[in-house]
Amino acid sequence: MTASPYAAALARVPVREHRTTVLGSETAWWEYGEPGAPVLVLAHGFRGDHHGLEPVVAHLPGFRIVSPDLPGFGASARLNGRAHDIDGYAAWLAAFIEAVGLAGEPYTLLGHSFGSIVSSAAVASGLRPERLLLVNPIGAPALDGPRGVMTRLAVGYYRAGAALPERAGFALLRNRLVVRVMSVTMAKTHDKALRGFIHDQHDRYFSEFADRDMLLEAFRASVSHDVREFAPDIHVPTLLVAAERDDITPIAAQYTLVERFPDAKLAVIPGVGHLIHYETPVVAATHIRAFLTMKSAESTEATEAGA
Repeated sequence: MTASPYAAALARVPVREHRTTVLGSETAWWEYGEPGAPVLVLAHGFRGDHHGLEPVVAHLPGFRIVSPDLPGFGASARLNGRAHDIDGYAAWLAAFIEAVGLAGEPYTLLGHSFGSIVSSAAVASGLRPERLLLVNPIGAPALDGPRGVMTRLAVGYYRAGAALPERAGFALLRNRLVVRVMSVTMAKTHDKALRGFIHDQHDRYFSEFADRDMLLEAFRASVSHDVREFAPDIHVPTLLVAAERDDITPIAAQYTLVERFPDAKLAVIPGVGHLIHYETPVVAATHIRAFLTMKSAESTEATEAGA
C-alpha cells in the first residue's frame, strides 16, 4: 500500500458508512462532513468506487458529501433485474437520492467521467439538483476520433472477459498488467510519489466489480453515450471541470460541449489528464467551491431583492 498524499487532509473529515436498499439491491455509500452542511452527492467513474473521489472530498470541508459506490462496483450490489446501461444507472441515481432522504431537499450533484454521463442523463430525465458539476466530463463519442481504435480494442477486451470460462474471464479482466498499462497511460504527473499512489489506487480498487456481464454492460454504456446528448435538456446551473490533456475527451470538444448547455461554465485545469481527482484535487476543489459559493451568493441576492 502506497501512502496517500491526501491522507492528513482526509483524516480531518468525519466519515460514516451506510447500506441502503435502492431498487431492490443494496447500495453502499459513505457520508463525509457534518450533518446540516450543504449537500454534495458524488457519482464516480467507470470501474472506480467512492475511494477515487476522496482526494477531492478531503479538500471540501464545510460540506456534507454523500458518496455511493455505483451498482456493481466497489461494495454495492449489481442492479436487480435491470440492465447496467445509462437508463438503468440514471434510474438508480434518482432512486438513491430519494432513498437517502434528499428528494425535495437542496443538494448539488457531481459526476466524474462515466459518472458525468449518468448524472447528466438523470438530470435530463427530471432529477433536480440545485447545481450540477461535471469533472472530466465525457464530451465526445468514444468510438470516434483518434482514440476510436483503442476504444474498439477495449470493447474486444471486455467481450472476451465476459465470454471466456469464469476463472479465465476474471483473470483477464483483473489482470494487473492491463490495469497498470491503463494507469500509466492516464497519469500525466511527473511526481514519482504521486504516480505510485495513483497506480496503487488502481491496483486496489479498479477490479472490484460484481461480475463480468454487468461490467461489459457498463462498459458498453460508457462508450455508447456522452454528455452531449443530454446537455440541451439540463436546466440547472452547471460547471464543467475539464483537463487540458484528457486522453478521453480532447479539450477542444469540451469547449464545444459547454455551449450545448442552457446555463454552463467551463474551467480548464492545465497540465493534467483524465485523473483530475488524483493529480489536482486541490485545484478541482477550488473551482467547485468558487462555483457553489458564487451560486449561493446569487441566490441570496435574488432573495433579498424580492423581499
